[in-house]
Amino acid sequence: MSFERVASTGLGAEPAPNPGHTGVGQVEGVSPAMRLQILSTEHWSLLASRSLAWNESFSRAGMFLTTLTGAIVALALVAQASQFGEGFTLFALVILPIVLFIGVATMMRLGASNYHEARCVVGMNRIRAAYLELAPDLERYFVMSAHDDARGIGITMGVQPGGAVSWVGQILAGTPTVVMILNSVLAGVIAAVIALRVGVVVSEILGFGALGFLVAMVLQSLYARATIAKGLADYRPLFPTPAGDR
Repeated sequence: MSFERVASTGLGAEPAPNPGHTGVGQVEGVSPAMRLQILSTEHWSLLASRSLAWNESFSRAGMFLTTLTGAIVALALVAQASQFGEGFTLFALVILPIVLFIGVATMMRLGASNYHEARCVVGMNRIRAAYLELAPDLERYFVMSAHDDARGIGITMGVQPGGAVSWVGQILAGTPTVVMILNSVLAGVIAAVIALRVGVVVSEILGFGALGFLVAMVLQSLYARATIAKGLADYRPLFPTPAGDR
């Protein structure tokens, strides 16, 4: 297997190799054992960093779900005590925006954690490429990819083969998407409660709730799309998957 470095341009372009350096095993004055030690240290550092990103994602999502559950229980108690009167609507308009704020912050932080994880996967894939430069005969023992393009990243992240369909499924099943949907439901409920508070007829309240849901979903989707596009704008893979392996 050969790994060819592609040309890079732009603000986020990868640094070009030093003159006279065409591979891991061709730097004079550094033994193969030292190179392997450096690569292994970086590999374990990336692995630990990726683990921290996963742990933070789970803890933040758990915190949001716990807050949402507590708010629902509190609303149920207030509704029972006030018979869904004015006290209930006032309490809902106080607590639900707070939960929505926590949900939006969670969604943004999950996106940052996913980006951090993707960077760690890119680094680990490149290190595997370096391992194969040092010992090409070990390629058949590697389960994860040694390529840092979209296909290689998907293999290491456990995305099942299937092209765009698999990526869409991965996104829909991801925690950020679940949080986005819950945030949109909260926004719809808040819109419906506001409509009820200002005296909108009951037949139109559902429409206000659906409008709030759609607006929140669109805004969050646009934010996620812009964030992903910004992260991919200046990225150039150094070890793309060979055309014959795609």
